[in-house]
Order: sequence, then C-alpha cells, then structure tokens
Amino acid sequence: ANDITLTRWNGTILGPLNTTYENRIYRVQLICGESYPDRPPIVRFVTKVNLNCVVRHNGQVDSTKCQVLKNWNRNYRIETVLKELRKDMASGSNRRLAQPPEGTTF
Repeated sequence: ANDITLTRWNGTILGPLNTTYENRIYRVQLICGESYPDRPPIVRFVTKVNLNCVVRHNGQVDSTKCQVLKNWNRNYRIETVLKELRKDMASGSNRRLAQPPEGTTF
C-alpha cells in the first residue's frame, strides 16, 4: 500500500546495555493519525517485549503509562518517542524484567 501521507512509520530500538534488553533489536510501528503532531502517534511493538507500558497481548504502548505519550508536546518527533522508550527500558522498574524468547513477535 502506498503511504503518501507518511502516516505509518517503522522504528528500531537497540536494547540498552546492562539490562535484560541488551543485545536485542526491537521493531516498533508508529501510526501518526490525522491529528498528529497535535496528538501523539499510536505506538506498537512488533517484537515481543516485557515493558511496564506495553500491553502484553498485542504490543500496544499504553499512552497512559508512557510518559512521552502521556505528556505529549507537538514539538516531539518520532525520534523522541523511540529514545524515550529506550530510556524506559533502562529504568529501575524495567531493566531486570524477564523477556520473551528473542525474535518472537506479537
């Protein structure tokens, strides 16, 4: 399908060092709706991940639990979302969470 409106984006997050995400590559899909950039994108992990802000059965990032989406600012970019998710992986509440087998997807 042709996406001439640049609505759908694919992102990659490299797991931060010294965490259970280390040496893993996470694929993320972002959908920027008609209200973007006034409203945050819809974000979904394609690669299975155990992260406090991610819905376990479908990979959707819960915007009420993800600070960058919850406190969205129209000046944020896709890069901002990816960097903040990576920082969240390294946070004290997430860094040691057991992870699904490497390479599995939602």
